[in-house]
Amino acid sequence: MTVGKVGMYGGKFLPCPHMGHVYAMIRASTMVEELHVIVSYDEEHERKLCASGKIPHIPYRVRLRWWSQLTKDLPHVHVHAVYEQQTGQLSDWERGAEGIIAAIGKPIDTVFSSEHAYTDIFRNLYPNAQHIVIDANRIAYPISGTMLRTEGVMKHWNMLPEIVKPYFVKKVVVVGTESCGKSTLVRNLANLYNTTYVEEWGRTFYERLGNCEDITLPEDYPEIAFEHKYHEKVQGSKANKVVFIDTEAIVTQYYSILYLNKRHSVLDEVARTQQYDLWLFLEPDVKWVNDGTRSFGDQQVREKNNALLKGLLNEFGVKYITISGDYQQRLEQSVRLVNKLIEVEGL
Repeated sequence: MTVGKVGMYGGKFLPCPHMGHVYAMIRASTMVEELHVIVSYDEEHERKLCASGKIPHIPYRVRLRWWSQLTKDLPHVHVHAVYEQQTGQLSDWERGAEGIIAAIGKPIDTVFSSEHAYTDIFRNLYPNAQHIVIDANRIAYPISGTMLRTEGVMKHWNMLPEIVKPYFVKKVVVVGTESCGKSTLVRNLANLYNTTYVEEWGRTFYERLGNCEDITLPEDYPEIAFEHKYHEKVQGSKANKVVFIDTEAIVTQYYSILYLNKRHSVLDEVARTQQYDLWLFLEPDVKWVNDGTRSFGDQQVREKNNALLKGLLNEFGVKYITISGDYQQRLEQSVRLVNKLIEVEGL
């Protein structure tokens, strides 16, 4: 049922739009000819608000981007960012309303929220608009921005829209030299946490060519790194709280140095810009297995290469945690660290 022509639904949406917001927006969009979603912001105030919570401040442009994605298939829904200083005074609301009215550029006849307490305020700010309250008791989705900020998103994962989840996915990368159990550990962890993983793309790259050491070219390594990054993004977009990653740009650089004695500046740049939440470094203290793509089986050589890789990681300031022992011990150590990272108890 259409109740108005131009509607407004606004908020800080801090740390992010949640499903309660999406529910209210969808309901509101069915009641007016056009709906304007307002992302209000005062980033100085927001940083203070987030300082004592579990989630670092998220810039308003990111929140604006999420709302653009959420509404892109609704041509009558428009999204705006409006600065609204937060000092605790009524004048904040008044100046904010002026900015909202200017952004929309049309008379507002309907204002939506989930708070009955806003009725008197909105009556003064938008005297020609009716205030419609949607799900004030949060029955449809029992969640709030305060809950997300104070309790974290992992506890309320199902209350996040799908387009928001990748932002909060934790990225765990597993690195190490040849035949130290990286691929096995990554797959096992992904299965245990019911999530996605990224395979070592260098292995896949050379399996497609049918050989490795004899046909390696210098230009292979940047291509491997770029394709690996693409798959990180793809698998991260589908992940359940955490994604596990087998190797990254520094390890790719390491293999280029080992096989061709060549260091790529572009891989150094990728290494400087990449970000992971947890680095697990596997020590070469399990049996070396020749799978047809490996060349450094002597233990002394393995130790030498291990030191080389650690040196590269240290060069880039990587704070890694070493994992050693048999395969069971490696898995148990990794699970404890991942649980701590995503703030869960047990699997």
